[in-house]
Amino acid sequence: MRTSVAVWDTQPVSAEGLRSLLGACPDLEFLGASGSIPGALESLDFSQPALLILDKAFGAQVVLDTLTGLRTAGLPVAAVVWGVSMTGAEALRFIQAGARGIIRKSTDVDTLLVCLRSVASGATWMEHNLFHESRRAQGDLRIGLTPREQQVMELVGQGLKNREVARELGIRPGTVKVHLKHIFEKTGVQGRYGLALAGLDTATTGPPLVMSQSA
Repeated sequence: MRTSVAVWDTQPVSAEGLRSLLGACPDLEFLGASGSIPGALESLDFSQPALLILDKAFGAQVVLDTLTGLRTAGLPVAAVVWGVSMTGAEALRFIQAGARGIIRKSTDVDTLLVCLRSVASGATWMEHNLFHESRRAQGDLRIGLTPREQQVMELVGQGLKNREVARELGIRPGTVKVHLKHIFEKTGVQGRYGLALAGLDTATTGPPLVMSQSA
């Protein structure tokens, strides 16, 4: 059975390129393209793709709202956000909003197909080089941390704010801030985004996270 793929892209040339690429894949099927988010959303009433390639060029907030809307509606479509440029912080926001794949338009064809097939199989996929400065393996992150620091790191990685972490652990928000300072110093992770990315990679629930091995 082939996996159906819809393309919502601001550039007709990009959509046409994806049509040609997917047409040559025995396991992926190009379902259609749209250059308008409102029009594309309406098409979901009669067309239900398994995968959606969503162009970041529609605007970060538009993409976030679209992802949130798809998730709220409970539509069984896995979205892959791609764009000419992408930062780790942007990618994290898209993943948190419901995206299942993050990739740049400058990637090679083989990597794009790996991304689509990984997402189709139920994984969450993203390019390794988006996060190489902020992400380390979980074992490395925990080395040298106290048990309390490990707890704080895990909760912040799940997206909790300082006050929420303090409430969860029964400590003061100021104490959480001190623990975070020590965690950043010991692990080399740059800010809360880095911890959140580590949390995505080491979560024990939800779809597995697949990182590409490109440099």
